[in-house]
Amino acid sequence: MSIKPLIILPDPVLRQVSKPVERVDEPLLKLADDMLETMYDAPGIGLAAIQVGEPLRMLVIDLAKEDEPPAPHVFINPDVLESGTERSVYEEGCLSIPDYYAEVERPATVRVRYLDRDGRLQEMQAEGLMATCLQHEIDHLNGVLFIDHISKLKRDMVVKKFKKLARDKAPSRLAG
Repeated sequence: MSIKPLIILPDPVLRQVSKPVERVDEPLLKLADDMLETMYDAPGIGLAAIQVGEPLRMLVIDLAKEDEPPAPHVFINPDVLESGTERSVYEEGCLSIPDYYAEVERPATVRVRYLDRDGRLQEMQAEGLMATCLQHEIDHLNGVLFIDHISKLKRDMVVKKFKKLARDKAPSRLAG
């Protein structure tokens, strides 16, 4: 079942920090599968549980290209253990901020510890797009959006645009 991603306004007051997962069980794995379906439907390459209204430290990623078979990854309770000193820049977008993309500079490599679908402790040394995607999604778990990594001027413009969209979409009150 695909879950509709939430549009999370980039306002610190509205942000939530995700709670650690206490147990890898069938309901959690069902959520992971639903998140993957949602991500594929979007289409996207990563999705954090908080983006579908579940404040849990879990994310999913699949970097397979359209002509390749799916290669889904589930990261439960992911933590960045180490970041490289070399930097890279990728154009990032986000299901929480539709139709907005910006170049973001991040560490080019990261070492991440997480639990896999079987509840086993794993470590991954990631580089390139996987490193960027992991950092982007882990940021969500910590209440940070990719626009927090761009200039204040650009961020303020995006926030203003989304606040206006939210006002425009709000139901008007009927006089009674």
